[in-house]
Amino acid sequence: MLDSMFLLIPLSLLFVLFIAVALWWAVFSGQFEDANKAGESILQDDDSTGVDEK
Repeated sequence: MLDSMFLLIPLSLLFVLFIAVALWWAVFSGQFEDANKAGESILQDDDSTGVDEK
């Protein structure tokens, strides 16, 4: 059982480090700058078909 702990603890630390680096990259590369843009684009969509209705 102790042998598996020597394997699992470093692996879990590497996993946490990977998650921290990925989050740091996402925050500082602007991934969360405009989180509402996609939701608002649905409301501002032009639904006209281009055919003049009479």
